[in-house]
Amino acid sequence: MKTKFGILPLIFFCVQLSAQKTVASDSISRKKLQAIKKDQTIKIDGILDDEIWKNVPVASNFVERQPNNGRPQADSLKTEVKFLYDDTGLYIAAQMYDPEPSKILKELTERDNIANDDFFGIIINGYNDHQQSLEFIVTAAGVQVDGKLTTENEDMSWNAVWYSAVKINDKGWTVEMKIPFFELRFPKKDIQEFGLNMIRKIKRTNTMYDWNHVDNQKGNYTLYDGVLNGVTEIKTPTRLSFTPYFSTYVNSFDGKTEMNVNGGMDLKYGINDAFTFDMTLIPDFGQANFDNSILNLTPFEQQFAEQRSFFMEGTELFSKGDMFYSRRVGGSPSRYPDTTENETVTEYPSKVKLFNAFKISGRTKKGLGIGIFNGITEKMEATIQDNQTRAIRKEVVEPWTNYNVLVFDQRFGGNSSVTLVNTNTTRTGDFRDANATGLLWNIANKNNTYNYYGNFKGSWVMDGDTKFGNRGTVGIGKFSGKNRFEVNANYVSKDWDINDLGFSTKTNYGNHNVWYGYRILQPTGKLNNMYLNFNLNYYHRLESFLNQKLIFNHNNSFTNKKFQSFGGGVEFTPYGEKDIYEPRTFGRYLKVPGYFDSWLWFESDSRKKLQYNITLDYYAYDQKGRNYVVPSLYLRYRASDKLNLIWKFNPVFSNNEVGYSGKDPDNIYMGRRQRNTYENAITGQYTFNEKMTLALAFRHYFSDVTYKQFYILDNDGSLNANTAYNPSLNGTYNSWNVDLRYSWWFAPGSQLTLLYRNATSNYLEISRMRFKNNFDELFSTPMINNFSLRVTYFLDYNRMKSWF
Repeated sequence: MKTKFGILPLIFFCVQLSAQKTVASDSISRKKLQAIKKDQTIKIDGILDDEIWKNVPVASNFVERQPNNGRPQADSLKTEVKFLYDDTGLYIAAQMYDPEPSKILKELTERDNIANDDFFGIIINGYNDHQQSLEFIVTAAGVQVDGKLTTENEDMSWNAVWYSAVKINDKGWTVEMKIPFFELRFPKKDIQEFGLNMIRKIKRTNTMYDWNHVDNQKGNYTLYDGVLNGVTEIKTPTRLSFTPYFSTYVNSFDGKTEMNVNGGMDLKYGINDAFTFDMTLIPDFGQANFDNSILNLTPFEQQFAEQRSFFMEGTELFSKGDMFYSRRVGGSPSRYPDTTENETVTEYPSKVKLFNAFKISGRTKKGLGIGIFNGITEKMEATIQDNQTRAIRKEVVEPWTNYNVLVFDQRFGGNSSVTLVNTNTTRTGDFRDANATGLLWNIANKNNTYNYYGNFKGSWVMDGDTKFGNRGTVGIGKFSGKNRFEVNANYVSKDWDINDLGFSTKTNYGNHNVWYGYRILQPTGKLNNMYLNFNLNYYHRLESFLNQKLIFNHNNSFTNKKFQSFGGGVEFTPYGEKDIYEPRTFGRYLKVPGYFDSWLWFESDSRKKLQYNITLDYYAYDQKGRNYVVPSLYLRYRASDKLNLIWKFNPVFSNNEVGYSGKDPDNIYMGRRQRNTYENAITGQYTFNEKMTLALAFRHYFSDVTYKQFYILDNDGSLNANTAYNPSLNGTYNSWNVDLRYSWWFAPGSQLTLLYRNATSNYLEISRMRFKNNFDELFSTPMINNFSLRVTYFLDYNRMKSWF
């Protein structure tokens, strides 16, 4: 039987490849370092004067990774690192030599942020499998940064509790660190062998160094670690911690003031050496960052980034295959109440309350990653009032709901993996349920120069009848050397739908893509790096078959020896497009004229006090008077190592675009319109020290749309002018948000946050207003004024038991 794009043969091919023993990482030279068990107390103060440090083996001879890959580190800038350990954790002492200590860059930032900073870090892999490492980085300003590093991504949302201190001295600068064993993952055995690499960044020259050389020609960073030996007879500690929270809110809106107090707790438990259980009880997300809402005239919903810490931390497994969109958990209700002519909905919940959620995740010593997520949301009701009798009734708009995600990810051979993902949504009562399953593979050859990848996914939606949809991808790519390429094909069936626990938009299409890229691997002439990319994309409708569009794209980027980056590109559709989504009706399409898009961008040296980024993107359509212009400006001023200000200005001008405007049983109507959008965003930070920050975030978004003419859409995708259809669709949307936040990490893992929030938005059925009149209308709209205080406190079981 013939299958779409040869999915079944490729799965068989990938299984055969996975059965082969791939030992590419064995050919990589690995440095070795011995850790010594300490028998004295060490004070973590950044001053390396403890007697015990004197006779400890030294790791040195770092190698440059960027920009001159493979060059030995100069003696004047040498790095020396020592490791000790005891029954509770690893101790690290690092001396970063620098002949000009006064030029060491040390901008203060919030935790997990690196700005204009020198930094030092260790990357440690407890299973020594080249697959899963933990990063612990300290900047020269003393700011901690930590994350999880896998062969596929770097998850900086993961936070650990560890200890560090820095000092700048006449030799350069020093770091002392303690990494508790309860934050690491390693097998239960008497003699440990940890994968280890160490990094150092000298910001004023933008050079990056590694202890174990990382070859930029091929492979993944995790393949290139060395080995830390000498850690013996360590008992895996009990990994149990509690983070209770207390929060209080004062909300003022439209003359009404409300106050509420909340309390709850996050729990983290190490089930064994590999797996961790995380749970949030009575969660509170009231201080999550605001969403950047827009005037959305597309056929699809707007996707928002996750802002809630529980759903952001430790999600590297759950993000596999892009099947889990965590904003669905605790999102909007799935129904709107049915009403009669005499009824009005007086209260409708904007968000569903999360009752609790947990996740279990980890990876075994044989490379099998397992992730389990479960969340339960509460029943939510709308209030409906009878306009004649004034009687009140309730209607369930979201029942008690269970969300579940299950992931199995088997990694092998350094850069290869096969993954199975399942998501499930179960609602009580007669509400719809859903399930989705995906098989993914990414197989690298023995030399880590080529990869063969793909996926096959299915979705089932049970809402009376069962609707089944599917999608798949196959591809091959060369990801080594100067010349790289990729060829892939994918399809999405018309019934593909994962929107109960995932995010999906366009369906019923096939796509074929060819990509070629060229890069330089060493600085040459006036350039530090160069990337040239060429893409050819072909799209077609599946049911019934229809050629949609052919797109050619070329983009490039360069960085010169002054560390200024610039580039640009062109893109064009020589035959135009048949848009199958804008008509909002299955089987119909809108003819869109071809366009030629060109863009340029420039980014100044980020080390300077004033940094600016400028972009100009211009679409010229093969239609008189139709174009799309997207300029943008980014300015960042570093007033001092403590004060940082950023302004972003992003206007968009769309002239004579054509979009959906309505339909009746006989016709689909389109409108020719003018859209102008202005987005201003200002952020500022004053960082008192490495633990205390005052931050400002402001955004004003303003977009208006003016319709000029209406048309009837013909069956062949063309337009016929229609003067009888003339609805009032002009409008202006404003969104205003201000957050002023004070944060204080007053103890390891413990934080106090005081937040003031001012927000409002409005939509007016009028366009082309004067700027002053628009602001007058906006500020006459009731505004939300919110004051909140949230305190979290980290409690470690190993410390708590000593109290008693």
